[in-house]
Amino acid sequence: MIVKTEADLTGLKKIGKIVANCLQYMSRQIEPGMTTRELDELGGRYLELHGARSGPMLTYNFPGYNCISLNHEAAHGVPSDREIKKGDLINIDVSAELGGYYADNGGSFIVPPGKKEDQRLLSVTRQALETAIQAVKAHEPLNIIGYHIERVAQENGYTVIENIGSHGVGRGLHEEPKFIAGYYDKSDKRKLKEGHVITIEPFISTGARFVDEEPDKWTLVTGKEYRTAQFEHTMVVLKDRALIVTIPDPV
Repeated sequence: MIVKTEADLTGLKKIGKIVANCLQYMSRQIEPGMTTRELDELGGRYLELHGARSGPMLTYNFPGYNCISLNHEAAHGVPSDREIKKGDLINIDVSAELGGYYADNGGSFIVPPGKKEDQRLLSVTRQALETAIQAVKAHEPLNIIGYHIERVAQENGYTVIENIGSHGVGRGLHEEPKFIAGYYDKSDKRKLKEGHVITIEPFISTGARFVDEEPDKWTLVTGKEYRTAQFEHTMVVLKDRALIVTIPDPV
């Protein structure tokens, strides 16, 4: 989507705030012993309370309001009766629609007590996201996003998951550019356009480079020996910077 009117920007900011607040709310409800389905239902009720509709459910008939992934699951985890345990690495990806506009927001969390190595993985993944966002402005090469994500990952001894990445968003959950690599793809000659709405979501791993699809046809996993973290924002590309629309309200 290209933002063309003030109404477009207002609509994106509104749904962006809802998904960001929903992610923040869900992250604060995590407790050992609860199931991922119970956590998902809390998020679903939050979205409904604010008039929003689940993006994955609306677009793909996904069997949950939100994607919730545990440990070696990197993305698109299906909410289920699995119990969340102490020390789990949990990823929550919230995307939703309101008034014809979509926003997408995600984050990874450690269920206390966490290990230092998991906290470091989360810290580096946040750093990769922030560094890539700082590079965004109109007319820059699109692959500058993957360049910075991969650089931060490699400098800290991590790998990037190569077959999932960032994407366009706005009037649909996944729009052009459909795939923005989390690594430097020198063959990608596309440019960032002013007004373009995109996500940036690095998937940083302790050693994996690719994910496989589980038999449920949704959940994307690495080998069980790896951990993967993801953080994600939706933003509008401006002439000189990125305008993030998925910033939660202060707690």
